[in-house]
Amino acid sequence: MKKGFIFDLDGVIVDTAKYHFLAWQNLANSLGISFTHEQNEQLKGVSRVRSLEKILEWGNVSISQEKFTQLMSEKNEEYLKYISKMDTKEILPDVPKVLEYLQAKRQLIALGSASKNARAILEKVKLYNRFHTIVDGTNVSKAKPDPEVFLIGAKQLGVSPKNCIVFEDSVAGVQAANTVDMISIGIGDKNILHEADYVFKDFTEIGEDFVNQLIITKKV
Repeated sequence: MKKGFIFDLDGVIVDTAKYHFLAWQNLANSLGISFTHEQNEQLKGVSRVRSLEKILEWGNVSISQEKFTQLMSEKNEEYLKYISKMDTKEILPDVPKVLEYLQAKRQLIALGSASKNARAILEKVKLYNRFHTIVDGTNVSKAKPDPEVFLIGAKQLGVSPKNCIVFEDSVAGVQAANTVDMISIGIGDKNILHEADYVFKDFTEIGEDFVNQLIITKKV
């Protein structure tokens, strides 16, 4: 049986969360707003627009629409400078091993990310060709926890949602997968991702037996 394995990007395949944090922190500080790692966790899987709105809410700061657009652009430019220097060392532990095993098992693999820079990042870390389809921020209009990105991924793979498995590091992403009855696998902290069907610290904890189980299991 062929299943659809859909991977988020940031925090699942590569650790770009640190670059988002630095860029958002610099933006917040420029407005006199403090920005913590805990707040950055709340922005995982959230669109750039909504992220900036939340930062402004936390700081109780109001700005014009023109300034808002300018800050979003500046944040993305700074983030792009960071990711322009990425290479294969940025891939999180054992991600290539899992992707290779799925390929060997002739499973279908998709990327489902809110990032508009997903393709550029995958090119940088030489994983672009591992995916049968890539759905990113240029393809979707609704941010997680809306399941749009995963539903598009499933459709492009030609697999029903109930035959899809999603790997996510954000609460919003896990909720999006659960909403459409996909198997959700949290990558990160069990206390934060407790809504997921399964949670692992990282891919070093995911063995071939577990992947085989996913291939033959149907969510009920």
